[in-house]
Amino acid sequence: MILFLLCILMSACGNRQAVRQEPVSDFVDPFIGASTNIHAAGASHGLGKTFPGAASPFGMVQVSPNTITGGDNGCGYSYEHTTIEGFAMTQMSGVGWYGDLGNFLTMPSTGKLNVVAGKAEHPENGYRSRYDKASETAKAGYYSVDLTDYGIRVEATVAPHAGMLRFTYPESAASRIQIDLARRVGGTSTWQTVRIVDDHTIAGRMECTPDGGGWGNGSGKALYTVHYYAQFSKPLKNTGVWSADIPDGQVRRREEVCSEAYQQIVAASQIIRNVREYEGKHLGFFTEFETSAGEQVLMKTGISFVSEEGAQKNLAADIPQWDFDGVREQTRKRWDDALGRITVTGGTDAQRTIFYTALYHTMIDPRMFSDADGKYVGGDRKIHTADSFRKRTVFSGWDVFRSQMPLQTIISPDVVNDMINSLVTLAEESGEGYLERWEFMNAYSGCMLGNPAISVIADAYAKGIRGFDTEKAWKYAEATTERFGNGKRGHSGSISSTLEHAYTEWCMAELARQLSKTAEREKYLKLSQSYRNIWDADEMHWFRPRQDDDSFAPLPPGGRLQQDYGCAESSPCQQGWFVPHDISGMVELMGGREATVADLDSLFANTPDDMLWNNYYNHANEPVHHIPFLYNRLGEPWKTQRWSRFICEHAYRTGVEGLVGNEDVGQMSAWYVLAASGIHPVCPGEVRYELASPLFDRIVWNLPGGKTFTVDVSDNSPENVYIQSARLNGRPYNRCYINHADIANGGTLELVMGNSPNREWGMEE
Repeated sequence: MILFLLCILMSACGNRQAVRQEPVSDFVDPFIGASTNIHAAGASHGLGKTFPGAASPFGMVQVSPNTITGGDNGCGYSYEHTTIEGFAMTQMSGVGWYGDLGNFLTMPSTGKLNVVAGKAEHPENGYRSRYDKASETAKAGYYSVDLTDYGIRVEATVAPHAGMLRFTYPESAASRIQIDLARRVGGTSTWQTVRIVDDHTIAGRMECTPDGGGWGNGSGKALYTVHYYAQFSKPLKNTGVWSADIPDGQVRRREEVCSEAYQQIVAASQIIRNVREYEGKHLGFFTEFETSAGEQVLMKTGISFVSEEGAQKNLAADIPQWDFDGVREQTRKRWDDALGRITVTGGTDAQRTIFYTALYHTMIDPRMFSDADGKYVGGDRKIHTADSFRKRTVFSGWDVFRSQMPLQTIISPDVVNDMINSLVTLAEESGEGYLERWEFMNAYSGCMLGNPAISVIADAYAKGIRGFDTEKAWKYAEATTERFGNGKRGHSGSISSTLEHAYTEWCMAELARQLSKTAEREKYLKLSQSYRNIWDADEMHWFRPRQDDDSFAPLPPGGRLQQDYGCAESSPCQQGWFVPHDISGMVELMGGREATVADLDSLFANTPDDMLWNNYYNHANEPVHHIPFLYNRLGEPWKTQRWSRFICEHAYRTGVEGLVGNEDVGQMSAWYVLAASGIHPVCPGEVRYELASPLFDRIVWNLPGGKTFTVDVSDNSPENVYIQSARLNGRPYNRCYINHADIANGGTLELVMGNSPNREWGMEE
């Protein structure tokens, strides 16, 4: 009997151990989406454009390998490339428009000193190196690779404001660490300084201006300075700089910097040894030393966008010691805590990898822009101190208002609050007086369209996130709407701008209602109907762009499928569904519910199974991301369940080609996190989330304040994608949506799944 009980006890312990989850960070694969390959994407926009290097949650620093300078390669890396130029301290995630950052490019080397990266076809002519693809490892907060041309192993880890590199060298009398201070993903920094502080430390700055290309190849108006404070475990005994004599008036944007003529100028750089301080237009720094076989040399770097002192303080705060493995472990714990805000059970290992990697990608941006002491550079180029929030940057508004920011309202409301404060203070400090749609390092880049900051503010306020000056937010939101909205002409000409402005004019009406601004609410409610002014009821029977004289633009040969006909990165067939604030009005224009559903059915029926760039439901780009959830609003919620599950399973995969389109600063991944969890908004600014078909058997949202919201899914399987019944907190639930308060207050939603639609469930309003 005792033996029998012991066996039961051992079995129970074994079962408990079997279901215990490993650290969630172990599921993260930063290689997912790490390709810019346009051939695999079937479109010029390329694939995910993520980077595989080390990052911390919403951190300032990202230490990542860079394989390419120039082109539309915003992440600076693409998996299929065979050489590495170096390891930078800053990267952008998932963007097009040529990209930026990639600053402080560090490369370990041996033998002859090369001052240019060289070409991938002949890496021996530069400091770049071939690498052993099989050795390449990427995890949350860690990256490593073997550089085969030098026989050097490189490892990278990171803290919020600082990064650390560990180099394992072969035996060599001429080992080296060299830093290309001029390098920048989309061009070059235009002025650099370096000085030797002591026998282990260098410091300086890299000034990045539009004249040096960068964001939008200069059109993005990026103007920032990276200050650095770098320390080496090996004494600085034999050092030097290289300085290229860049002619006055030399154009230094992306095409020129990558040209053969410019590279010849850099190749002719003057090499100046053992100088204590230097500055110039195109500088590099190196330190040389002997190494024994297997000797490890470390470098740790703090950066700041404020000052050299700030970089020094950031390094001291984040990486005070020389413990590489300790820093790596601390960052892994940061990721476990951050990713643990949602825990999932069930599904396959591949699905959990996709899920947690997606969640990881939603926690790269908006990144910290302020130093550890709260100081930041404002829109007036002056130094400010953020007392009640953290200054953040990289707001890809046109993308992230749809899924990324709504996701963060649930799991990271402080991040949303910070971003709103950052946009509002930027409007004030810069003197621009309006909210930028695509903010990058304080730049009013003007990229894309619409007024997405207003959506984020309205959504946050509706959900109780209000740690910002609401009157200032309203003031700048109103100025933004007056400047860019539909008010002057009753439309904005294009389909995309008119529909998106109409939506944010509705957001203004909602915000006005909650702020008790009655007259303003009436004004913006009326403007929110301006989408009707571009409806062509006679010829196209769809939304159609208007010309400067208010007449409709000539009909295109491709009809509703014509890409870029009055639309941004889309067609009327795709953009035309964006009337999230007045779906009943949209349905009326489209000929009623049955006609609208039939049109929607056709959109999905013609979508290719691989979900790559196409003329129908094009998940590779943002304008369509709300469309699968429209069926809930059209009285056929089982189709939302079917198609949301289909997209999760076909548009997201493991591996470098795992994202069908650009990650776009967290948006592509946030869609998956929400949809795979069984919820997604149609209209941010409302508190309603549409219920969909969860991939997992249990999803637990570990909410700020200690509450949990759990989704328990019974009879779930690849075939059982349809909700049969539901219970919310123990009571029968027959709505195909759930409100934010039901999630934020904690509780349990139970879903029972089946392999055929239950057309009765979810029909209650």
